[in-house]
Amino acid sequence: MAKISEFLVVVLVILAFLLLLGGVGIWLLVKLGRKAASKAKQATTRLTAHVNAMGTGDAAEVERLRLDLRREVSLTRQAIDHAQRQGWGLGDLPRLMADLAAQADVHDGQLGMYAQQRRLSSFVDHATLDRLREHQAKLTAMCARIRADLMGDQVHHTASGIADLSSRTDLEIEARRRAPDPLDEIDELYRRTMNERKDLP
Repeated sequence: MAKISEFLVVVLVILAFLLLLGGVGIWLLVKLGRKAASKAKQATTRLTAHVNAMGTGDAAEVERLRLDLRREVSLTRQAIDHAQRQGWGLGDLPRLMADLAAQADVHDGQLGMYAQQRRLSSFVDHATLDRLREHQAKLTAMCARIRADLMGDQVHHTASGIADLSSRTDLEIEARRRAPDPLDEIDELYRRTMNERKDLP
């Protein structure tokens, strides 16, 4: 009787462990499924934007504006991340970039709504399109200014590094030169003197 109860306890423990593993496995699968669905949705959105940008008309132009804005924000974010990895003093630039990216997302949503409405309706709202273009130009100009400033910093850091390396190279080469032997100099002076005496009449 005791052996049977021990056997049942062992079986129940094994079953509980298997149920726990199964629950963890299902939880991981659900989490991975959600992440995959999110990535697929983002890829579909990007692909749709690229396909829509290939057309003609206002809707296609707006889709191209969206792609340009995303590219500008992405390049600027990469430049800031690179500068942070290099340890440059960026001040409040990362916070400014976060605000700029948030505003770019809002503008991207507005562009998307305009493009969708333009595809579905023949009504053309030129005033809104002109304002969207102005906002686009301002946002992309800010991104370009940030990148230009970071590039200037990078060139400055590189120039100072190159100047330091050049002076170190000069010092090392000078240190490796063989010091002139005083006896050789005396011999050379003696030879010159003797040659000059021979040339005298």
